[in-house]
Amino acid sequence: MTVSPQAIDAIAEVVGRGHVVTDPAMTAGNCTDWTGRFVGQTPAVVRPGSTGEVAAVLEVCNRHRIAVVPQGGNTGLVGGGVPLAGEVVLSLARLNHLGVVDAVQPAVTVGSGVTLATLHSHAAASGLAYGVDLAARDSATIGGTIATNAGGLRVIRWGDTRAQLLGIEAVLADGRVVSHLGGLVKDNTGYDLAGLLCGSEGTLAVVTAARVRLVPRHSHRTVALVGFADVGTAVQSALRWTTAIGGVEAVEFVTGAGVDLVCDAQAIPLPLPARWAAYILVEAAADTDPTDAMAAVITATPGVGDVAVGRTAGERSRLWTYREGHTEAINRVGLPHKLDVTLPHAALAGFINDVPSAVEHVAPNARTWLFGHVGDGNVHVNVTGADPDDNSVDDAVLRLVAARHGSISAEHGIGTAKKQWLSLNRSPAELSVFAAIKSALDPEGILNPNVLLGG
Repeated sequence: MTVSPQAIDAIAEVVGRGHVVTDPAMTAGNCTDWTGRFVGQTPAVVRPGSTGEVAAVLEVCNRHRIAVVPQGGNTGLVGGGVPLAGEVVLSLARLNHLGVVDAVQPAVTVGSGVTLATLHSHAAASGLAYGVDLAARDSATIGGTIATNAGGLRVIRWGDTRAQLLGIEAVLADGRVVSHLGGLVKDNTGYDLAGLLCGSEGTLAVVTAARVRLVPRHSHRTVALVGFADVGTAVQSALRWTTAIGGVEAVEFVTGAGVDLVCDAQAIPLPLPARWAAYILVEAAADTDPTDAMAAVITATPGVGDVAVGRTAGERSRLWTYREGHTEAINRVGLPHKLDVTLPHAALAGFINDVPSAVEHVAPNARTWLFGHVGDGNVHVNVTGADPDDNSVDDAVLRLVAARHGSISAEHGIGTAKKQWLSLNRSPAELSVFAAIKSALDPEGILNPNVLLGG
């Protein structure tokens, strides 16, 4: 995309020349996604410092028909936050203001550039917590998680990002600001714009701030990592534990091969005395110690192998490493095809067992790595050894998901990577409604135009 010097000058007048970066050496990090699979280029990275500046920048871009990709922490995994078609990058990192925590009606207003880790610390200082957590917490931003409706590790207790939103502030493509940050628990005054913009991947408006719900911060927390001889027993046990263990917040699945990979990458020992085909990590939190109650449920479960329990912060962190270390370890093997999907609980174990064969059928030299949030049916399918541009792997996996009545995107969004398969989950009528909404809010099509429906 060609952007005129006059347009760049107009944008620089809004944000200051120092916040318009045009040197390709300086913008390269904004043009590559976390996996390295999706790489683009941009004429400029623009860094507004306020909602007013975002509004003024978008007014200029809309007037000059300049396409814009909003970007938070650039931790996306589906090519939705990088300028693959030469768009201007609108970095929201400077929108990092933190409001005062309301401890009576637990909530806080934060800027879209605030990272999850920062919000967690801010809430903790008031004895509260934020319900969404991801392994990329140190980089992922509130705006980015709203754009994709991120779920993460604790959906089974607190819900996804959409469930946390009490209000939102956003800028439309033409520079108009919509702001509804009152945060009332019950507010039935028309369309739910926060719910609409959450998960829209920056295609409808640019979120600049949000009022988010906070949740109790429990004083006791226990993690158990449990080995199983087969995937089916592991999955079925995990699904039972989501309701049988009081205060459960996370129920995660990894394979023996994945744990071996993490151990090799980080030079750490196996977590249990023996190697197991599958592992379930479960975490519970309460105002009293949940360890004994958790142990009673786990030990009474048929098929349980070795168990490691973490009660202190250090012990818990060590056990979580075997789950959260997967993404980095897989990236060391090669550029992965990353496909996050959701399956009905009844189909989950069968899918986990069958998907490696489906991948091998189209890419014999590829390797499949599986892990995820098994408590809510979410599996992260990672495939290495296949050409990054070979979509046959994606096609095989996503069609297998659809055939088993699952969703082709659990929490990463559609982005560029999955848009050609969106019709597997959405009907022509739904897609036409999506297009009508996009046209109504962004008639010139400047906001992330190559994501979701575009391109």
